[in-house]
Amino acid sequence: MAAAQDKPEPASAHANRRVIDDEKNDASSGDIRETLVEVSAENQLLRHLGNRQIQLIAIGGSIGTALFVSIGGGLAKGGPGSLLIGYTIYAIMVGMVNNSMAEMVTYMPVSGSFIRMAGRWVDEALGFMAGWNFFLYEACLIPFEISAINLVLGFWRDDIPPAAICVACIVLYAIINIMAVQYFGEAEFWLSSGKILLICILYMFTLVTMCGGNPQHDAYGFRYWSDPGSFAEHIHTGTLGRFEGFLGAVFSAGFTVVGPEYLAMVAGEAERPRTYLKNGFKTVYWRFGVFFIGGALCVGIVLPYADPTLQNADTGTANGSPYVIAMQNMGIGILPHIVNALMITSIFSAGNAYTYCAMRSLYGLACDGQAPKIFQKTLKNGIPVYAFALVMVFPFLSFLQVSNNTAQVVTWLATLTQGSQMINYIVMSLTYIFFYNATKAQGIDRRSLPYYGYFQPYCGYIGMAWMVIIEGIFGYSVFLPGKFNVGDFFAFYTMAMVAFCTFFGWKIYRRTKFVAPAQADLVWEKPAIDAYEASHNEPPTRFRDEIRAMFFGNRKRENYMGEDPN
Repeated sequence: MAAAQDKPEPASAHANRRVIDDEKNDASSGDIRETLVEVSAENQLLRHLGNRQIQLIAIGGSIGTALFVSIGGGLAKGGPGSLLIGYTIYAIMVGMVNNSMAEMVTYMPVSGSFIRMAGRWVDEALGFMAGWNFFLYEACLIPFEISAINLVLGFWRDDIPPAAICVACIVLYAIINIMAVQYFGEAEFWLSSGKILLICILYMFTLVTMCGGNPQHDAYGFRYWSDPGSFAEHIHTGTLGRFEGFLGAVFSAGFTVVGPEYLAMVAGEAERPRTYLKNGFKTVYWRFGVFFIGGALCVGIVLPYADPTLQNADTGTANGSPYVIAMQNMGIGILPHIVNALMITSIFSAGNAYTYCAMRSLYGLACDGQAPKIFQKTLKNGIPVYAFALVMVFPFLSFLQVSNNTAQVVTWLATLTQGSQMINYIVMSLTYIFFYNATKAQGIDRRSLPYYGYFQPYCGYIGMAWMVIIEGIFGYSVFLPGKFNVGDFFAFYTMAMVAFCTFFGWKIYRRTKFVAPAQADLVWEKPAIDAYEASHNEPPTRFRDEIRAMFFGNRKRENYMGEDPN
């Protein structure tokens, strides 16, 4: 493969660099930084998310209801063996998607991220479809998390008015997301820290109690892997039933194992994105192993899949978390209250992250002319105000709880959005394949990029193939004899049909074509981003140094708030 420097520089890139060089000569590095944040007329967001905030968003930003509550549904359907295998396989597949996303996002950390990349490097119609799919996915998850908060609050009492909780969450999400982005980042830092604390508590609970540290002094170990067994039967019996149980566990993982998309969406507001985002994407791999695979293992240890209360994880009451069920079975008194309190903050944090991502995806669509331009309007603090206003309509869907069972609403929203998540990963993988071919056609050495993804483009192909298969079969149960239900069918496949209509509708309306590798715009906003990175006089800070400085002083605001100390 030819080196990048052997290819003649495009005229547009040369012109951009010349303008930026002139700016460097006429202004201080601090002034350049402020100028380059808004060098593109399309991007009015501000790079105020620092390393400390980005790393915690990467570690815990997407952890919510699924890991603590909904995972019990996967255990009930598949058993501990299927759950562990299913989560491991799915985590590996999403890791491949992460490998692809990391290379693209660190190279071109733009607002809208993979949504706009799909439109620039693959087909404008794909960007349109990806943007609206991701927007609807994130926006619908906000009321899902609010409904889940009501479900968990029922642990203490069942007479709390659901409408009051809905109003409180909506107001808090509005306050956090209308303020400057650094305040969102600060809120996520502390909320994500609470998630990590909760996970550590649950892992210690698993380890101590399985070794006999419980009121019964029963060292149960891996007992539930043999009684009632490692593999549960689901729908049918025998080998077919166990395979369907495995599929149930895989589909549970499809709703739980997420992450790279949330890190990608902060790219347009990240300080020093080439460094901090790269570090964030690297943490995704061990996070998958420790949190998701480890969580699947722990759930299968502390509770048998045949526990009757476990059905609440799928359908309903306050005790839906498998960890809380296990604690109550052992007669542990105080810990369930602590876990539920931390669980509420974790679920709230996930809804907060979904609000942020929905706003930024709608903003990215407006930047590329695929949503009304009004959604591109920002306040002085960089918040897309009209995008914020539209997104805040969706949390009101949580008021469905007032006339329906809370857990039924949770199930509806979870099923509806799960298909969207797999479409997101299909788009990311397909975009990477086009990006890979474009770098090859244009003579760009991928080893010179900020992040070099190994085993490419095979990760892109394997990840895309897996997600296409899962998207096609995750609603298979509605096609079984006597199982068809119109409501269930649309719950499983509505977003797939929306994706089909938006892609081909935009393609026909705008007569778009797939982008040839040699014609893909790999320059885009790169000159401005390069200059922004070069304008920093100090080396990037390390995460542990920022944490140490936060507690012991001697910190510089520029390192974590994105502000010029001069």
